[in-house]
Amino acid sequence: MQFFVVQLVVETGWHTPYSWAENNISDLGNVGCRLWDDSRPRYVCSPLHGVMNASFTVHGVLLLTGVLLAGACWGRGAISASSRILLAIAAGGWVLVGLVPADVEENLHVGGALLIMGLGNLGLLLTGFTSRDALFGGLRSVTLPIAVAAALAAWMFFGQYDPGIGLGSLERIAACALDAWSLLMALAILRARRSDTAGDVASR
Repeated sequence: MQFFVVQLVVETGWHTPYSWAENNISDLGNVGCRLWDDSRPRYVCSPLHGVMNASFTVHGVLLLTGVLLAGACWGRGAISASSRILLAIAAGGWVLVGLVPADVEENLHVGGALLIMGLGNLGLLLTGFTSRDALFGGLRSVTLPIAVAAALAAWMFFGQYDPGIGLGSLERIAACALDAWSLLMALAILRARRSDTAGDVASR
């Protein structure tokens, strides 16, 4: 949640309009003020870039923490382990994009984005095929549509295929679908714990 709130806060520091549909998320973290991106030239100037880059880093740390703490929810097996490894790598991608803004070292920054939107979404897709005996595997009807939408959005974003919603929108779908899924799974974990607690009380 902090990631979305920080985006709203940081964009208020812009003196030029910031568009969630047209601007990249990374524009909020660029340290310089200049015309940016040869493929889609736009003026970028984010006075609160330090706040955004800190948010990217915190986002990655929190995602990694969640993957580690909720490991049992993926169940056991090769698919489960692979999906968690990929999501942990995606968490590292968030840290990388926070530590290396796009206008400081673009190649490294793009590499971090690929970890997030490539391997991260692949990890999410694999989560949809974990055992139904595991909590997350039992929710594949939620996971798979989110994963497919994220993967499709990532492909369109990196290929610069805009269906009319803006490349910034595509990037947000590709990068933030995992966040939406994480929130839903957190609610599922809380619900499962409440059910277990109620069952324990009833058995007494």
